[in-house]
Amino acid sequence: MPGKFTVPRQRTLGGALGVLVLGFGLTYHFFPRLFHVDPEQVAPHRTLLLPGGLSTSGGGAGEPAALPISSELNAGPPLTLAPTEVIANRLSRKNSQLPEQLSADTPAVRALLTRAGKAFNAGQLVGDPNSAASLYAQALKEKPDSRRATQGLFDVRARLVAEIDQDLAAGDADTAASHLEDLKTLPNAADDADELAGRLKTLQQVRPMLAKAAGLLQQGGNHPQQAEQALTLYRQVQQLDPQNAMAEQGVLQVQRSVLDQALAAVAQNDFAGADKALTAAAAIESGSQQMADVRNQVSGIRHQRASGLLAQARSALDAGNQPLAKQLAGQAQALSPDLQGLDDFEQRLTYARLYASYKPGQVFNDRFVDLPGQSPALVVIPTGTLQMGAPDSEENHSDAEQPQHTVTIAKGFAMSRTDITVGQFREFVRASGYQPDSLKLGGASVYDEGSGALRDDARASWQDDYAGHPANDKLPVVNISWNDARAYADWLSQRTGKRYRLPSEAEFEYALRGGTTTRYWWGDGTPQSKVENLTGSGDRSLSGRRWSNAFQGYRDGYWGPAPVMSFAANAFGLYDMGGNVSEWVADCWHDNYIRAPLDGSAWINPGCAVHVLRGGSWGSSPDQVRSAYRQGADGSVRSGRVGFRVVREL
Repeated sequence: MPGKFTVPRQRTLGGALGVLVLGFGLTYHFFPRLFHVDPEQVAPHRTLLLPGGLSTSGGGAGEPAALPISSELNAGPPLTLAPTEVIANRLSRKNSQLPEQLSADTPAVRALLTRAGKAFNAGQLVGDPNSAASLYAQALKEKPDSRRATQGLFDVRARLVAEIDQDLAAGDADTAASHLEDLKTLPNAADDADELAGRLKTLQQVRPMLAKAAGLLQQGGNHPQQAEQALTLYRQVQQLDPQNAMAEQGVLQVQRSVLDQALAAVAQNDFAGADKALTAAAAIESGSQQMADVRNQVSGIRHQRASGLLAQARSALDAGNQPLAKQLAGQAQALSPDLQGLDDFEQRLTYARLYASYKPGQVFNDRFVDLPGQSPALVVIPTGTLQMGAPDSEENHSDAEQPQHTVTIAKGFAMSRTDITVGQFREFVRASGYQPDSLKLGGASVYDEGSGALRDDARASWQDDYAGHPANDKLPVVNISWNDARAYADWLSQRTGKRYRLPSEAEFEYALRGGTTTRYWWGDGTPQSKVENLTGSGDRSLSGRRWSNAFQGYRDGYWGPAPVMSFAANAFGLYDMGGNVSEWVADCWHDNYIRAPLDGSAWINPGCAVHVLRGGSWGSSPDQVRSAYRQGADGSVRSGRVGFRVVREL
């Protein structure tokens, strides 16, 4: 058993010996030449690389990976002239030939690899002892498992394949043949060489065809026949060699000549010729970029030209030249059917033709040309058709309202929105000096409250209301003869320079109905709201009189005419068409509609004395308010129930 001092001595001696051994090991590792050891001659330290840069070896865990092997594994193939997909394809087929077991390259091999890499980068691939292929082969001879050398030969082969690909694509058969001979000298190149040799043979076959096609284009590429011959040759080349770039470019060149013809046609405003050329170009190569560019260019020029024609059409329409405007708009539409603004112009042209550029429903006034003032407000009436008269089924109709017949209003007109008022007629009398028949012939028929009927009053005139009292300017003028009404219309024509007249009977019924076919313009029975000044059972005179034949349950609050526009307008925007006062129209009276005009014009017999009254009044029975109702009266009649309105031709 050791003594009490033996254990401490042994521990001290062991620790000192461990430190000495550790120091020797570190010195030998970092300064080997102190022990006359050459590190280059030391046996290579085999290392197996693991993911993440770790390795397993005879050394301790975590020992760094051997640098030469690591740099070999991280090295990739150099950039070549071949497309990426070509290199990737070659690598996928050849990588399996690389050796799996590797060892560190010797200094001599590394020197050869360095020289080979420089030759490769300089483009010195094959052909002499200093070429990359020769140097890589020499390195493999000295060290058959050198992965860098094997990879280098693969890169040389891939570079040569890529260069031959480019030579073939460019049509350079001589250079391709030279490179192909070089490729055949490399190991494992037989498959690539056979494939490229076949392509070279095809190129040599199509070269004369390409040369001939190019010559045709150079001599007269814009001549249709020569361009067609060149195109045929290029198509034949593409059948033999679908990937031939020169043939593809030749086809595009032929198409370019046809597209130039399209642009030349457009420059001459020959858009039909341009379309023909574009169709021919599309048959050559429909999806080319130049095809799309020229098509867009022609489309832009076409749109610009069409826009210019449409602007000229608008100017012609504004100047009143409708035929020229229509012709120019037609040319614009032929050039560009979807041109913005064509629909609006067509509507304007329709309005110009039918309504003198006004719109249906539009309200306007004509200003006087020779003195201050303006016409009554006018409403533009739309064109359309009318079933004029009463049908057989209508209750209480008369023979005078038949036969019912179709009338076509083919041209628009404007009608005064209301009856002519006392104030408007007063302006006419004051300005013209005209003497109305109520003054010239003396008197009118006015309402007598005592008897509840109309009576003649020699003192009554157009300036009085229905009862013979001075009238308000807003009331419809009454006590007017047919001649007075026509004289007012003639005066408006003189003052405005436009043609004014009394409406025809057909125009009046068409405007009164406002598109309806019912008994009244508002419906078939008593109105549910205050639509007109009518004879209602709820109306009372000043003395409390009631109507014996009236609309039951209706009350409008007036006994006698109401100021114009006191009630609702009909569908055409006209007021007081079915009530307030009956109105003179231009037609002579006829007992029925046999042989009546069908175009909406007035039915006039020269020298006739009896004219037509249309529309109900404040004192008409419900049957006399019907839209089909008509009656005749001597043109000299002046009554407190009769007024008029005018039409302005468009």
